[in-house]
Amino acid sequence: MFSSVLSASIQGMNICPIQVEADVSDGLPSFAMVGYVTSQVKEAQERVRTALKNTGIAIPPKRITVNLAPADIRKEGAGYDLPITAAILSAAGKIPRNLLRGVLMIGEVSLSGKCSPVSGILPIVMKARELGCHTCILPVQNALEGMLVPDIQVIGVESVRDMCEILQGKRKPVDGIQKNPAQPYSEEKYEDFQDVQGQEGARRAAEIAASGFHNLLLIGAPGTGKSMIAKRMPGILPELDKHESLEVSKIYSIAGLLPAEHPFITTRPFRSPHHTASAQALAGGGKNPKPGEVTLAHRGVLFLDEMPEFSKKSLEILRQPMEDRYIRLSRVQGNYCFPADFLLLAAMNPCPCGYYPDMNRCTCSQGEITGYLRKISQPLLDRIDLCAEADPMSYEELSANRKAESSSEIRRRVEKAVQIQKERYKNTDFRFNGDLPAKALEQYCILSSQGRELLRKAYDQLGISARAYHRILKVARTIADMENSEIIQKEHLQEAIGYRVLDKKYWR
Repeated sequence: MFSSVLSASIQGMNICPIQVEADVSDGLPSFAMVGYVTSQVKEAQERVRTALKNTGIAIPPKRITVNLAPADIRKEGAGYDLPITAAILSAAGKIPRNLLRGVLMIGEVSLSGKCSPVSGILPIVMKARELGCHTCILPVQNALEGMLVPDIQVIGVESVRDMCEILQGKRKPVDGIQKNPAQPYSEEKYEDFQDVQGQEGARRAAEIAASGFHNLLLIGAPGTGKSMIAKRMPGILPELDKHESLEVSKIYSIAGLLPAEHPFITTRPFRSPHHTASAQALAGGGKNPKPGEVTLAHRGVLFLDEMPEFSKKSLEILRQPMEDRYIRLSRVQGNYCFPADFLLLAAMNPCPCGYYPDMNRCTCSQGEITGYLRKISQPLLDRIDLCAEADPMSYEELSANRKAESSSEIRRRVEKAVQIQKERYKNTDFRFNGDLPAKALEQYCILSSQGRELLRKAYDQLGISARAYHRILKVARTIADMENSEIIQKEHLQEAIGYRVLDKKYWR
Protein backbone atom coordinates (compact mmCIF):
# COMPACT_ATOMS: atom_id res chain seq x y z
CA MET A 1 0.00 0.00 0.00
CA PHE A 2 1.29 3.46 -0.91
CA SER A 3 1.12 6.72 1.08
CA SER A 4 2.92 10.05 1.22
CA VAL A 5 3.29 13.14 3.40
CA LEU A 6 4.83 16.56 2.76
CA SER A 7 8.09 17.66 4.39
CA ALA A 8 10.74 20.27 3.51
CA SER A 9 14.45 20.72 2.86
CA ILE A 10 16.51 23.84 3.58
CA GLN A 11 18.73 24.84 0.65
CA GLY A 12 20.62 27.96 1.69
CA MET A 13 17.85 30.45 2.47
CA ASN A 14 15.30 28.65 0.28
CA ILE A 15 12.81 26.04 1.43
CA CYS A 16 12.16 23.20 -1.00
CA PRO A 17 9.06 21.01 -0.50
CA ILE A 18 9.92 17.32 -0.20
CA GLN A 19 7.35 14.58 -0.74
CA VAL A 20 8.07 11.64 1.56
CA GLU A 21 6.59 8.55 -0.11
CA ALA A 22 6.32 5.10 1.47
CA ASP A 23 5.24 1.75 0.04
CA VAL A 24 4.60 -1.30 2.21
CA SER A 25 4.15 -4.45 0.10
CA ASP A 26 4.50 -8.21 0.26
CA GLY A 27 7.97 -9.70 -0.10
CA LEU A 28 11.04 -10.41 1.95
CA PRO A 29 11.21 -8.07 4.99
CA SER A 30 13.46 -5.13 4.08
CA PHE A 31 13.76 -1.36 4.42
CA ALA A 32 15.06 0.56 1.39
CA MET A 33 15.46 4.34 1.19
CA VAL A 34 16.04 6.23 -2.07
CA GLY A 35 15.97 9.83 -3.32
CA TYR A 36 19.52 11.27 -3.10
CA VAL A 37 19.75 10.91 0.68
CA THR A 38 22.86 11.28 2.84
CA SER A 39 23.97 8.78 5.47
CA GLN A 40 22.20 10.91 8.13
CA VAL A 41 18.87 10.34 6.39
CA LYS A 42 19.55 6.67 5.68
CA GLU A 43 20.06 6.12 9.41
CA ALA A 44 16.39 7.06 9.83
CA GLN A 45 15.40 3.51 8.95
CA GLU A 46 17.00 2.22 12.16
CA ARG A 47 15.67 5.09 14.26
CA VAL A 48 12.13 4.72 12.89
CA ARG A 49 12.05 0.94 13.13
CA THR A 50 13.29 0.96 16.75
CA ALA A 51 11.06 3.92 17.73
CA LEU A 52 7.95 2.10 16.46
CA LYS A 53 8.93 -1.05 18.35
CA ASN A 54 9.51 0.85 21.61
CA THR A 55 6.28 2.80 21.14
CA GLY A 56 4.31 -0.42 20.88
CA ILE A 57 3.16 0.13 17.30
CA ALA A 58 3.56 -3.08 15.32
CA ILE A 59 4.49 -2.95 11.64
CA PRO A 60 4.04 -6.23 9.70
CA PRO A 61 7.31 -7.76 8.41
CA LYS A 62 7.02 -6.63 4.81
CA ARG A 63 9.04 -4.91 2.15
CA ILE A 64 9.22 -1.17 2.97
CA THR A 65 10.42 1.35 0.38
CA VAL A 66 10.76 5.05 1.18
CA ASN A 67 11.39 7.69 -1.48
CA LEU A 68 12.16 11.37 -0.88
CA ALA A 69 11.17 13.32 -3.98
CA PRO A 70 12.35 15.19 -5.96
CA ALA A 71 15.42 12.99 -6.39
CA ASP A 72 17.70 15.78 -7.67
CA ILE A 73 17.77 17.62 -4.31
CA ARG A 74 20.28 16.41 -1.73
CA LYS A 75 18.59 15.57 1.56
CA GLU A 76 20.48 15.69 4.84
CA GLY A 77 19.73 15.90 8.54
CA ALA A 78 17.41 14.03 10.87
CA GLY A 79 14.31 16.17 10.25
CA TYR A 80 12.77 13.56 7.93
CA ASP A 81 12.31 10.99 10.72
CA LEU A 82 8.80 12.10 11.67
CA PRO A 83 7.36 12.31 8.10
CA ILE A 84 9.00 8.95 7.23
CA THR A 85 7.32 7.42 10.30
CA ALA A 86 3.94 8.90 9.35
CA ALA A 87 4.21 7.77 5.72
CA ILE A 88 5.09 4.19 6.75
CA LEU A 89 2.26 4.03 9.30
CA SER A 90 -0.18 5.32 6.69
CA ALA A 91 1.06 2.85 4.07
CA ALA A 92 0.68 0.06 6.64
CA GLY A 93 -2.94 1.10 7.29
CA LYS A 94 -2.37 2.53 10.79
CA ILE A 95 -3.22 6.10 9.77
CA PRO A 96 -5.86 6.89 7.09
CA ARG A 97 -4.18 8.45 4.05
CA ASN A 98 -6.68 11.30 3.79
CA LEU A 99 -5.54 12.60 7.20
CA LEU A 100 -2.09 13.41 5.76
CA ARG A 101 -3.41 15.62 2.94
CA GLY A 102 -2.56 19.28 3.46
CA VAL A 103 -0.20 18.41 6.33
CA LEU A 104 3.52 19.19 6.49
CA MET A 105 5.68 17.29 8.98
CA ILE A 106 9.24 17.64 10.17
CA GLY A 107 11.11 16.41 13.22
CA GLU A 108 13.70 13.99 14.53
CA VAL A 109 12.66 10.78 16.28
CA SER A 110 14.70 9.13 19.05
CA LEU A 111 14.90 5.36 19.63
CA SER A 112 12.34 5.68 22.42
CA GLY A 113 9.81 7.30 20.05
CA LYS A 114 10.25 10.82 21.46
CA CYS A 115 10.41 13.74 19.04
CA SER A 116 13.44 16.03 19.10
CA PRO A 117 13.59 19.63 17.76
CA VAL A 118 15.19 20.63 14.45
CA SER A 119 16.32 23.97 13.02
CA GLY A 120 14.68 26.08 10.31
CA ILE A 121 11.09 25.73 11.56
CA LEU A 122 9.99 29.34 11.00
CA PRO A 123 10.72 29.50 7.24
CA ILE A 124 9.44 25.93 6.81
CA VAL A 125 6.05 26.76 8.34
CA MET A 126 5.90 29.92 6.21
CA LYS A 127 6.54 27.77 3.13
CA ALA A 128 3.82 25.31 4.23
CA ARG A 129 1.30 28.17 4.42
CA GLU A 130 2.44 29.36 0.99
CA LEU A 131 1.86 25.84 -0.41
CA GLY A 132 -1.70 25.81 0.94
CA CYS A 133 -1.17 23.40 3.84
CA HIS A 134 -3.68 23.71 6.68
CA THR A 135 -1.56 22.01 9.37
CA CYS A 136 2.08 21.60 10.40
CA ILE A 137 3.10 18.81 12.78
CA LEU A 138 6.46 19.23 14.42
CA PRO A 139 8.24 18.55 17.75
CA VAL A 140 6.64 20.31 20.71
CA GLN A 141 9.92 22.18 21.40
CA ASN A 142 9.54 23.85 17.98
CA ALA A 143 5.84 24.66 18.36
CA LEU A 144 6.38 28.14 19.79
CA GLU A 145 8.50 29.09 16.80
CA GLY A 146 6.03 27.61 14.32
CA MET A 147 3.11 29.47 15.89
CA LEU A 148 4.66 32.80 14.91
CA VAL A 149 3.21 32.17 11.45
CA PRO A 150 -0.48 33.13 11.26
CA ASP A 151 -3.26 31.43 9.28
CA ILE A 152 -1.98 27.87 9.69
CA GLN A 153 -2.51 25.31 12.45
CA VAL A 154 0.72 24.27 14.19
CA ILE A 155 0.65 21.10 16.30
CA GLY A 156 3.52 20.20 18.60
CA VAL A 157 3.94 16.51 19.38
CA GLU A 158 6.10 14.92 22.04
CA SER A 159 6.29 11.45 20.53
CA VAL A 160 5.31 9.22 17.62
CA ARG A 161 2.33 7.98 19.64
CA ASP A 162 1.15 11.59 20.14
CA MET A 163 1.33 12.16 16.40
CA CYS A 164 -0.75 9.04 15.66
CA GLU A 165 -3.40 9.75 18.28
CA ILE A 166 -3.76 13.43 17.29
CA LEU A 167 -4.17 12.54 13.61
CA GLN A 168 -6.72 9.84 14.47
CA GLY A 169 -8.67 12.26 16.68
CA LYS A 170 -8.03 10.27 19.86
CA ARG A 171 -6.24 13.20 21.52
CA LYS A 172 -6.46 16.97 21.17
CA PRO A 173 -3.30 19.00 20.47
CA VAL A 174 -1.69 20.55 23.54
CA ASP A 175 -3.03 24.10 23.88
CA GLY A 176 -1.92 27.08 25.91
CA ILE A 177 1.30 27.96 24.09
CA GLN A 178 1.73 31.71 23.90
CA LYS A 179 1.12 33.14 20.45
CA ASN A 180 3.33 36.15 21.06
CA PRO A 181 6.65 35.11 22.56
CA ALA A 182 8.50 38.26 21.53
CA GLN A 183 10.07 40.14 24.42
CA PRO A 184 10.02 43.95 24.58
CA TYR A 185 13.19 45.91 23.95
CA SER A 186 15.26 46.38 27.10
CA GLU A 187 18.10 48.88 27.22
CA GLU A 188 19.43 47.14 30.34
CA LYS A 189 20.76 44.36 28.10
CA TYR A 190 23.40 46.67 26.69
CA GLU A 191 26.35 48.47 28.18
CA ASP A 192 25.81 52.22 28.45
CA PHE A 193 27.60 55.07 26.68
CA GLN A 194 27.63 56.80 30.06
CA ASP A 195 30.65 54.67 30.95
CA VAL A 196 32.73 56.18 28.11
CA GLN A 197 34.75 59.16 29.33
CA GLY A 198 35.75 61.77 26.75
CA GLN A 199 36.12 60.67 23.10
CA GLU A 200 33.49 63.15 21.92
CA GLY A 201 34.56 62.78 18.29
CA ALA A 202 34.29 58.99 18.29
CA ARG A 203 30.96 59.13 20.15
CA ARG A 204 29.61 61.61 17.58
CA ALA A 205 30.73 59.33 14.73
CA ALA A 206 28.99 56.36 16.39
CA GLU A 207 25.76 58.37 16.66
CA ILE A 208 25.90 59.33 12.98
CA ALA A 209 26.61 55.71 12.01
CA ALA A 210 23.60 54.50 14.01
CA SER A 211 21.33 57.24 12.63
CA GLY A 212 22.01 56.48 8.96
CA PHE A 213 23.26 52.88 9.13
CA HIS A 214 26.74 53.88 7.95
CA ASN A 215 29.91 51.78 8.17
CA LEU A 216 32.36 53.08 10.78
CA LEU A 217 36.08 52.59 11.42
CA LEU A 218 37.54 53.61 14.80
CA ILE A 219 41.30 54.06 14.82
CA GLY A 220 43.58 54.96 17.70
CA ALA A 221 46.14 53.88 20.27
CA PRO A 222 45.50 50.90 22.58
CA GLY A 223 43.24 51.56 25.56
CA THR A 224 41.55 54.69 24.22
CA GLY A 225 38.03 53.21 24.27
CA LYS A 226 37.48 51.99 20.70
CA SER A 227 36.07 48.61 21.76
CA MET A 228 34.07 50.23 24.58
CA ILE A 229 32.28 52.47 22.09
CA ALA A 230 31.71 49.61 19.65
CA LYS A 231 30.16 47.34 22.28
CA ARG A 232 27.70 50.07 23.23
CA MET A 233 26.46 50.60 19.67
CA PRO A 234 23.53 48.12 19.94
CA GLY A 235 22.04 50.24 22.73
CA ILE A 236 21.59 53.26 20.43
CA LEU A 237 20.50 51.49 17.24
CA PRO A 238 16.85 51.86 16.17
CA GLU A 239 14.59 48.95 17.04
CA LEU A 240 13.76 46.38 14.37
CA ASP A 241 10.37 46.75 12.73
CA LYS A 242 8.14 43.68 12.32
CA HIS A 243 9.34 42.91 8.78
CA GLU A 244 13.01 43.16 9.80
CA SER A 245 12.40 41.02 12.91
CA LEU A 246 10.90 38.30 10.73
CA GLU A 247 13.87 38.46 8.34
CA VAL A 248 16.41 38.12 11.15
CA SER A 249 14.40 35.41 12.93
CA LYS A 250 14.30 33.34 9.71
CA ILE A 251 18.09 33.57 9.35
CA TYR A 252 18.71 32.52 12.94
CA SER A 253 16.16 29.73 12.63
CA ILE A 254 17.99 28.27 9.63
CA ALA A 255 21.32 28.66 11.44
CA GLY A 256 19.89 26.84 14.49
CA LEU A 257 20.55 29.85 16.74
CA LEU A 258 16.98 30.92 17.48
CA PRO A 259 16.17 30.70 21.23
CA ALA A 260 13.44 28.12 21.82
CA GLU A 261 11.80 30.20 24.59
CA HIS A 262 11.60 33.48 22.63
CA PRO A 263 11.86 32.61 18.92
CA PHE A 264 11.24 36.12 17.62
CA ILE A 265 14.23 38.46 17.53
CA THR A 266 13.27 42.05 18.25
CA THR A 267 16.73 43.62 18.74
CA ARG A 268 19.37 44.18 16.10
CA PRO A 269 22.08 41.48 15.94
CA PHE A 270 25.60 42.29 17.11
CA ARG A 271 28.18 39.83 15.78
CA SER A 272 31.81 40.04 16.88
CA PRO A 273 33.87 37.23 15.32
CA HIS A 274 37.44 36.63 16.52
CA HIS A 275 40.19 37.80 14.18
CA THR A 276 41.13 34.16 13.51
CA ALA A 277 37.77 33.63 11.75
CA SER A 278 38.17 32.14 8.29
CA ALA A 279 36.75 33.57 5.09
CA GLN A 280 34.19 30.75 5.05
CA ALA A 281 33.10 31.55 8.60
CA LEU A 282 32.41 35.13 7.56
CA ALA A 283 30.78 34.37 4.21
CA GLY A 284 29.01 31.10 5.10
CA GLY A 285 29.44 27.73 3.48
CA GLY A 286 29.45 23.97 3.82
CA LYS A 287 28.09 21.23 1.56
CA ASN A 288 24.65 22.64 2.20
CA PRO A 289 25.70 26.26 2.82
CA LYS A 290 24.70 27.81 6.13
CA PRO A 291 24.65 31.53 7.00
CA GLY A 292 28.01 33.07 7.88
CA GLU A 293 28.77 36.04 10.12
CA VAL A 294 27.87 38.60 7.42
CA THR A 295 24.39 37.05 7.20
CA LEU A 296 23.97 36.59 10.95
CA ALA A 297 24.69 40.34 11.24
CA HIS A 298 21.87 41.16 8.76
CA ARG A 299 19.99 44.31 9.86
CA GLY A 300 22.53 44.67 12.69
CA VAL A 301 26.23 45.20 13.39
CA LEU A 302 29.29 43.20 12.31
CA PHE A 303 32.09 44.27 14.65
CA LEU A 304 35.66 43.49 13.63
CA ASP A 305 37.98 44.23 16.54
CA GLU A 306 41.67 44.51 15.62
CA MET A 307 40.68 44.63 11.95
CA PRO A 308 44.19 44.28 10.43
CA GLU A 309 44.68 41.02 12.35
CA PHE A 310 42.02 39.36 10.17
CA SER A 311 43.40 37.54 7.14
CA LYS A 312 43.50 39.48 3.88
CA LYS A 313 41.16 36.93 2.31
CA SER A 314 38.61 37.32 5.11
CA LEU A 315 38.58 41.11 4.81
CA GLU A 316 38.36 41.22 1.03
CA ILE A 317 35.34 38.90 1.09
CA LEU A 318 33.41 41.76 2.75
CA ARG A 319 33.65 44.06 -0.26
CA GLN A 320 30.85 42.54 -2.33
CA PRO A 321 28.23 42.21 0.46
CA MET A 322 29.01 45.73 1.73
CA GLU A 323 28.12 47.05 -1.72
CA ASP A 324 25.27 44.74 -2.75
CA ARG A 325 23.71 43.98 0.68
CA TYR A 326 23.73 40.25 -0.07
CA ILE A 327 26.32 37.53 -0.62
CA ARG A 328 26.13 34.89 -3.35
CA LEU A 329 27.93 31.57 -2.90
CA SER A 330 28.57 29.22 -5.81
CA ARG A 331 28.84 25.51 -5.10
CA VAL A 332 28.69 22.31 -7.16
CA GLN A 333 25.06 21.82 -6.06
CA GLY A 334 24.07 25.31 -7.18
CA ASN A 335 24.13 29.03 -6.31
CA TYR A 336 23.00 30.26 -2.90
CA CYS A 337 22.07 33.85 -2.07
CA PHE A 338 22.15 35.05 1.55
CA PRO A 339 21.05 38.51 2.80
CA ALA A 340 23.92 40.57 4.22
CA ASP A 341 22.69 44.10 4.95
CA PHE A 342 24.90 44.92 7.93
CA LEU A 343 26.61 47.91 9.50
CA LEU A 344 30.35 47.25 9.51
CA LEU A 345 31.93 48.53 12.70
CA ALA A 346 35.69 48.09 12.88
CA ALA A 347 38.40 49.06 15.36
CA MET A 348 42.15 49.05 14.81
CA ASN A 349 45.48 50.40 15.98
CA PRO A 350 47.41 52.58 13.52
CA CYS A 351 50.51 50.32 13.67
CA PRO A 352 51.67 47.04 15.27
CA CYS A 353 52.70 48.74 18.53
CA GLY A 354 49.66 51.03 18.38
CA TYR A 355 51.23 54.46 18.93
CA TYR A 356 51.84 55.81 15.42
CA PRO A 357 51.99 58.77 14.54
CA ASP A 358 53.40 59.62 18.00
CA MET A 359 57.02 58.86 17.08
CA ASN A 360 58.13 59.44 20.70
CA ARG A 361 56.28 56.26 21.69
CA CYS A 362 56.03 54.30 18.42
CA THR A 363 58.67 51.59 18.09
CA CYS A 364 57.70 50.44 14.57
CA SER A 365 59.75 50.98 11.44
CA GLN A 366 58.17 52.73 8.47
CA GLY A 367 58.05 49.43 6.62
CA GLU A 368 56.19 47.75 9.49
CA ILE A 369 53.68 50.61 9.66
CA THR A 370 53.09 50.55 5.90
CA GLY A 371 52.74 46.76 5.83
CA TYR A 372 50.28 46.83 8.75
CA LEU A 373 48.06 49.50 7.20
CA ARG A 374 48.16 47.84 3.76
CA LYS A 375 46.25 44.90 5.22
CA ILE A 376 43.24 47.20 4.78
CA SER A 377 42.92 47.74 1.03
CA GLN A 378 41.80 51.03 -0.50
CA PRO A 379 38.68 49.47 -2.10
CA LEU A 380 37.61 48.27 1.37
CA LEU A 381 38.34 51.69 2.89
CA ASP A 382 36.23 53.32 0.18
CA ARG A 383 33.25 51.29 1.40
CA ILE A 384 33.60 52.65 4.95
CA ASP A 385 31.57 55.84 5.33
CA LEU A 386 33.07 57.19 8.55
CA CYS A 387 36.59 57.06 9.93
CA ALA A 388 36.96 58.47 13.46
CA GLU A 389 40.00 58.77 15.70
CA ALA A 390 40.05 57.81 19.38
CA ASP A 391 42.69 60.10 20.91
CA PRO A 392 44.60 59.32 24.12
CA MET A 393 42.95 61.04 27.07
CA SER A 394 44.58 63.26 29.63
CA TYR A 395 44.48 62.51 33.34
CA GLU A 396 42.03 65.36 33.87
CA GLU A 397 39.59 63.94 31.30
CA LEU A 398 39.81 60.44 32.71
CA SER A 399 39.47 61.43 36.35
CA ALA A 400 36.80 64.08 35.87
CA ASN A 401 33.71 63.28 37.93
CA ARG A 402 31.40 64.25 35.08
CA LYS A 403 28.77 61.88 33.75
CA ALA A 404 28.76 61.41 30.02
CA GLU A 405 25.59 61.28 27.96
CA SER A 406 23.69 58.00 28.37
CA SER A 407 22.70 55.55 25.62
CA SER A 408 19.01 56.33 26.14
CA GLU A 409 19.56 60.03 25.40
CA ILE A 410 21.56 59.27 22.27
CA ARG A 411 19.03 56.68 21.16
CA ARG A 412 16.19 59.21 21.31
CA ARG A 413 18.04 61.44 18.84
CA VAL A 414 18.86 58.47 16.63
CA GLU A 415 15.20 57.45 16.53
CA LYS A 416 14.17 60.97 15.46
CA ALA A 417 16.63 60.89 12.55
CA VAL A 418 15.49 57.37 11.61
CA GLN A 419 11.84 58.48 11.64
CA ILE A 420 12.68 61.28 9.18
CA GLN A 421 14.28 58.71 6.86
CA LYS A 422 11.34 56.36 7.28
CA GLU A 423 8.94 59.05 6.09
CA ARG A 424 11.20 60.09 3.22
CA TYR A 425 11.75 56.57 1.89
CA LYS A 426 8.35 55.02 2.67
CA ASN A 427 7.58 54.32 -1.02
CA THR A 428 11.07 53.02 -1.90
CA ASP A 429 13.09 49.85 -1.43
CA PHE A 430 15.56 51.42 1.00
CA ARG A 431 15.18 52.52 4.62
CA PHE A 432 18.32 54.38 5.70
CA ASN A 433 20.57 57.00 4.14
CA GLY A 434 23.34 54.40 4.09
CA ASP A 435 21.23 52.32 1.68
CA LEU A 436 20.85 55.07 -0.94
CA PRO A 437 21.96 53.98 -4.43
CA ALA A 438 23.99 56.41 -6.53
CA LYS A 439 21.08 57.08 -8.88
CA ALA A 440 18.92 58.33 -5.96
CA LEU A 441 21.46 60.77 -4.51
CA GLU A 442 20.47 63.69 -6.72
CA GLN A 443 16.82 63.31 -5.69
CA TYR A 444 17.33 62.98 -1.94
CA CYS A 445 20.63 64.82 -1.27
CA ILE A 446 19.81 68.41 -2.12
CA LEU A 447 22.79 70.72 -1.50
CA SER A 448 22.93 74.42 -0.75
CA SER A 449 24.98 76.52 -3.18
CA GLN A 450 27.81 76.89 -0.61
CA GLY A 451 27.71 73.16 0.08
CA ARG A 452 27.96 72.34 -3.63
CA GLU A 453 31.02 74.59 -4.01
CA LEU A 454 32.70 73.05 -0.96
CA LEU A 455 32.11 69.53 -2.25
CA ARG A 456 33.59 70.43 -5.66
CA LYS A 457 36.77 71.76 -4.03
CA ALA A 458 37.06 68.73 -1.75
CA TYR A 459 36.70 66.36 -4.69
CA ASP A 460 39.43 68.13 -6.68
CA GLN A 461 41.91 68.69 -3.86
CA LEU A 462 41.59 65.47 -1.85
CA GLY A 463 41.56 63.11 -4.83
CA ILE A 464 38.65 61.08 -3.51
CA SER A 465 37.05 58.32 -5.56
CA ALA A 466 33.52 58.39 -7.00
CA ARG A 467 32.44 55.85 -4.38
CA ALA A 468 33.86 58.01 -1.56
CA TYR A 469 32.09 61.05 -3.07
CA HIS A 470 28.76 59.23 -2.89
CA ARG A 471 29.40 58.17 0.69
CA ILE A 472 30.22 61.74 1.73
CA LEU A 473 26.80 62.77 0.38
CA LYS A 474 25.05 59.97 2.30
CA VAL A 475 26.77 60.89 5.58
CA ALA A 476 26.00 64.59 5.03
CA ARG A 477 22.35 63.64 4.41
CA THR A 478 22.29 61.89 7.80
CA ILE A 479 23.95 64.82 9.61
CA ALA A 480 21.36 67.15 8.05
CA ASP A 481 18.56 64.84 9.24
CA MET A 482 20.00 64.91 12.76
CA GLU A 483 19.77 68.72 12.55
CA ASN A 484 16.24 68.43 11.07
CA SER A 485 17.38 70.18 7.90
CA GLU A 486 15.94 69.19 4.53
CA ILE A 487 18.75 70.98 2.66
CA ILE A 488 22.33 69.76 3.17
CA GLN A 489 24.24 72.84 4.32
CA LYS A 490 27.94 73.64 4.12
CA GLU A 491 28.58 72.69 7.77
CA HIS A 492 26.99 69.28 7.26
CA LEU A 493 29.33 68.59 4.35
CA GLN A 494 32.34 69.87 6.27
CA GLU A 495 31.74 67.33 9.01
CA ALA A 496 31.11 64.51 6.51
CA ILE A 497 34.32 65.34 4.60
CA GLY A 498 36.22 65.39 7.88
CA TYR A 499 35.39 61.73 8.40
CA ARG A 500 36.87 60.94 4.96
CA VAL A 501 40.03 63.03 5.46
CA LEU A 502 41.17 61.03 8.50
CA ASP A 503 41.94 57.88 6.51
CA LYS A 504 44.29 59.94 4.33
CA LYS A 505 46.30 60.75 7.47
CA TYR A 506 47.28 57.10 7.82
CA TRP A 507 46.90 55.65 4.29
CA ARG A 508 49.04 58.11 2.35
